Amino acid sequence: MTKPVTNNSHHSADTGNAYHAAELLSFTIDPSTARIVKIEGLTADGVRRELTDDEKARLLTRRGERTMERVVERAFEAGIACVIDGQGAEEETNESAEEVDLTHRLLAPLIEQSAAKRLIARDVVDQTVLDTLIEHSVASTSGAGEKTAADLR
Repeated sequence: MTKPVTNNSHHSADTGNAYHAAELLSFTIDPSTARIVKIEGLTADGVRRELTDDEKARLLTRRGERTMERVVERAFEAGIACVIDGQGAEEETNESAEEVDLTHRLLAPLIEQSAAKRLIARDVVDQTVLDTLIEHSVASTSGAGEKTAADLR
């Protein structure tokens, strides 16, 4: 049995509470443009409501450096390292914000002048995310490669 989906109005008194109570996020995506048109939180009791700008900002601070642009930069950096020293070993580093910024400032001009530039264009990123979500959804319904939120952290 599914729980009712409601669209409660936002009251400042319950906004903070609802943010912490939201267990799932729901994105409404326009499939023709692959753009997100709405993001909602879904609480344990089945109540769905659109997130406030403050809640979206808090989610942004949690994301760290796991953006598509950063992933492309890391792949680009790994390719350069492989050519320079012949090493293809993957290393997991905890870079400081300053190191991430420096890496970005060094790699951005190189990426801008390469074929990788197209990989971080907004329309390509949006479509890639949508296609990946659809693919993962199909794969998870068959039980293959299913991961929990804890696995992704």
